[in-house]
Amino acid sequence: MSVVLTADTGTEREETYAYLPIFQKWMDDHGIEHHVVHYVPKRFKHWPPYFTLLENCLTNATLPSISFGRHSCSFKWKIQPQDQWVAQWQPAQRAWARGQRVVKLIGYDSSPADTRRYAHREGHVSPLYDYRYPLREWGWDRERCASRIRAEGLPIPIKSACWVCAAQKPHELMTLPRWCLRLIVLLEARAAPRLRNVEGLWRSSTKSRPGSMTLFIRANALLDPAEIDAIIAGAPVDLVDFQLVAADIPIERRPQMREWIERFNEGVDRLAA
Repeated sequence: MSVVLTADTGTEREETYAYLPIFQKWMDDHGIEHHVVHYVPKRFKHWPPYFTLLENCLTNATLPSISFGRHSCSFKWKIQPQDQWVAQWQPAQRAWARGQRVVKLIGYDSSPADTRRYAHREGHVSPLYDYRYPLREWGWDRERCASRIRAEGLPIPIKSACWVCAAQKPHELMTLPRWCLRLIVLLEARAAPRLRNVEGLWRSSTKSRPGSMTLFIRANALLDPAEIDAIIAGAPVDLVDFQLVAADIPIERRPQMREWIERFNEGVDRLAA
């Protein structure tokens, strides 16, 4: 028995969220069970709960772990939610009760980028899971995968990636909608007082771009300079005030971080139009 799991960090690009129902319909048409899993928030004693990677970073005044050279984002927001879902899945429970392991099929292909990611995971051992990489077993690279997708009559999806990730390329950032750019500026401004050896989301400067995505946004006029300055000067302070007020509200009625973010971006699309 098999099931397809998709882990949603809450910060995927709009194009990825638009593609998901297209692929879900294809799975439905082929009788494939599928589920979207999320990080299960905890009710913190003094802070609003967070449900996404962005909300997590804003709450703790930090950046995604990859900006510091670590890779714990994938574990917390992708691997852990999937493992928690599987732990409640009866076929898995029955397999474990028989002393068997559940087989995880991971979609790394044979392209250079996925080969590097595979090398990072290779040799991982678990008492509960066996890991297989079918695309690599078949020798399929990214183009071979795209060819198979086209053969099914489906559009080719963009690369799945968080829009606050340090792995994002400058040309990808330049295609983000304005509301994402505003939140990137806010995220770096919120974390700035605690940064020491990291310039921003891109960590450090290269010949082609700065270490701060905010500096890149400003240099390429992706947002008005006055708007950037206003976000940096006011939004982090307003966010902290929101957290302090929320801390005094009983947990069962405490507002969520997403409510503040919605107010922060309220009317952005209308203004852009």
